[in-house]
Amino acid sequence: MLTFGLLIAAACLAVAFAMALMIRRRAAALGLLAEVNERSSHAIPTPSGGGVGIVAATSLAGLLLAWSYPYEVLPVLMAGVLIAVLGYWDDRQPIPARWRLGAHIVITGAVASLVPLDVIAAQIGLPLPEPVIFLALVLAGALWINLYNFMDGIDGLAASEAVFLLLAALGLAWSATPEILAQGMFWWMAWLAAACLGFLLLNWAPAKIFMGDAGSTYLGLMLFFFALATTTSGWLSLAQWLILAAAFLADSLTTLVRRALNCEPVWQAHKRHAYQHLQRRLGSHARATLVYVGIDLVLLLPLAALAGAVPNYSWIVAVLAYAILIPAAIMAGAGAPLKPEADEERPGAHDGK
Repeated sequence: MLTFGLLIAAACLAVAFAMALMIRRRAAALGLLAEVNERSSHAIPTPSGGGVGIVAATSLAGLLLAWSYPYEVLPVLMAGVLIAVLGYWDDRQPIPARWRLGAHIVITGAVASLVPLDVIAAQIGLPLPEPVIFLALVLAGALWINLYNFMDGIDGLAASEAVFLLLAALGLAWSATPEILAQGMFWWMAWLAAACLGFLLLNWAPAKIFMGDAGSTYLGLMLFFFALATTTSGWLSLAQWLILAAAFLADSLTTLVRRALNCEPVWQAHKRHAYQHLQRRLGSHARATLVYVGIDLVLLLPLAALAGAVPNYSWIVAVLAYAILIPAAIMAGAGAPLKPEADEERPGAHDGK
């Protein structure tokens, strides 16, 4: 399985890269050229929709697993393709937010229905009826998909985060249970990480192509599914996943709450996340992305490992992660009004997005 899995991973990387390159060359004809506006972080019109390569590579690889696990894999494959098609449509011609969110809730509900709710209930530790847990999962999943989409605003950030979340989760799970190396879900996660790496070759600053909603919403859904699947399989705990995703969640949720408190339309695009403020201050997409990668590797990965080592205190460790990152996000400017460019940006070269 190891040799086969690695060969498929290499193929996923190649397919994602090749499709992103092809879409980049035909972006204008496909209507996938991201123009510069007051809410964008890029300085020149840039091709978008490169996340389609991630979707194609991971879905084709997933079909290999569907032969052995049709009832588990095929519904997730279809849900992933459906949300990617919706995102691709939105990339070309924006869909009203209420219809888009409604579709996300339905698709997330289909995925959440595949997991045993009693295991999730035990993880949460609250005596809640299963319908309440199901509803909470669906709403949380739809929120996560949209938050992940919001965080796809500078070069390399969303793809780097996906690679980290997938590989960190696999590393922690494998170190605790080495035999999972022979399981299909392990390799499906690895194949998605490989596809994200292939896309990242063209998306790293200065980006040659953007992911687009087709890619970001697909990644949000797949990460949601893998978090539930690995939690119910006993590979990782829910607290560990929340720790691993804390950099994105602390930034996006802090921004969302601050804008909501100011009675602003939270569904509209903007440039007020902490990572966007950071990018303008540093004058570089690459530096801002590397700050988040550093937080992931230096702070969150060790804390997730600690939560696995002391399961009785895992939620305390999760609270610690957010106690550190939420104030940091506020200090970085998450949700704060934009300052004049002269005050916030320092001189220096600007990347493409």
